[in-house]
Amino acid sequence: MWERKKHTAPQKRIDSLIGAGTVVNGDVTFTGGLRIDGDVHGNVIAANGDPSTLVISEQARVDGEIRVSHVVINGKVDGPVVADDYLELQPKARLTGDVTYKTLEMHVGAVLRGRLLPAEPGTASVVVGAGTDSASISVAQSAIGTEVEGWRSPPVVPEDPSG
Repeated sequence: MWERKKHTAPQKRIDSLIGAGTVVNGDVTFTGGLRIDGDVHGNVIAANGDPSTLVISEQARVDGEIRVSHVVINGKVDGPVVADDYLELQPKARLTGDVTYKTLEMHVGAVLRGRLLPAEPGTASVVVGAGTDSASISVAQSAIGTEVEGWRSPPVVPEDPSG
C-alpha cells in the first residue's frame, strides 16, 4: 500500500501571481501555475481540471476549497484540498479541512486539522524526504482516513539498547 519512491516534481511554470497585500473576494479559476502571496476568500480551482500547479506561500491565506493537480502549501488554508496528483505540506503549512491526494509529502512542522483521504484507496503514496524518520511515516500511515487534529511529526526517541 505504501511506497517509498521519488515522485516527479510539480510543474515549475508559474503564470500568475496574487501578490502580498492583495485580497481576492470570490473564486479563482486558473490554468498553468498560480502563486498566492496574498489572501483569497473563495475557491481556487484549476480550469477544466487541467494539469496545474498552485503554490501558497508562507504569508498567504486561502479560505475556500482548493482543487488542483499539484499543490504546495506553506501558508494557511481553511477548507478542503483536493490534489489530483501531488500535495506538499511545507513546514509552515496550517491546514484546516479534509485532504484528498494521490501522493502526499508532509514536512516536519506542518499542521493538519482534518482527514487524510487517498484519492484511490490502496494506491496513495507518501514521499519520504531527507530528515523524515520511520516514526513519522508510521504515524502518517495510521492516520489515513481518520481525523488528524494538530498532527505534527513525532520526535525521534532512541531505543534503549538495554531493553
